Amino acid sequence: MIREFALIDLGYLVLAARWTLLLSAIAFAGGGLVGLLVTLLRVSPLGPLRWIAGTWILVIQGTPLLAWLFVFYFGLALVGFTISTWLAVTVAYSIYASAFLAEIWRGALQSIPRQQWEAGAALALSFVEQLRYVIVPQAVRVAIPPTVGFLVQLIKNTSLAAVIGFVELTREGQLTTAATFRPFTVFMVVAAIYFAICFPLTLWSRRLERTLHVARRLS
Repeated sequence: MIREFALIDLGYLVLAARWTLLLSAIAFAGGGLVGLLVTLLRVSPLGPLRWIAGTWILVIQGTPLLAWLFVFYFGLALVGFTISTWLAVTVAYSIYASAFLAEIWRGALQSIPRQQWEAGAALALSFVEQLRYVIVPQAVRVAIPPTVGFLVQLIKNTSLAAVIGFVELTREGQLTTAATFRPFTVFMVVAAIYFAICFPLTLWSRRLERTLHVARRLS
């Protein structure tokens, strides 16, 4: 039965946004853990480890996120492994995030002048100690703004989870549209909620970029 878009529908959309935020948080945390490992392999002095990390990044960045969602939700079911929608989306998004975070962090590490690495080696520091005491403290300033920027993109990309039936903000918008037949109204509200989530993060990212750039110049 078709009905008007009402205040209760707005409430459902706002409540659905919590699953968008939760999925983003889990994907960012999981992707960060895997991405940190890939980053370390990417800057390792051992060629085979760098090759493995580089291949991981190339394959994931060269594959649509939607394909990973299909692989984990539909593909595993075809070979007898049925998993929940929650598990499928969290694993797919974590893998997706890991490649992009690894490349962001790799770029931050390699942006530090080579002389800093050589200074650490001159002090007889091991590779891990060079990273811990010399390189990472400087690279963090470079990495934070693009990392926050990627988080904004990740939040918006959670909308693709609606394709496999995961009920987050976009999927709830589809369900509400089916009930009210007011797609323009519904998705204007959906867009406004995404904007309310992402805009403060975008402002924070820009502020961090200005602040850390100044701090880096003064250091």
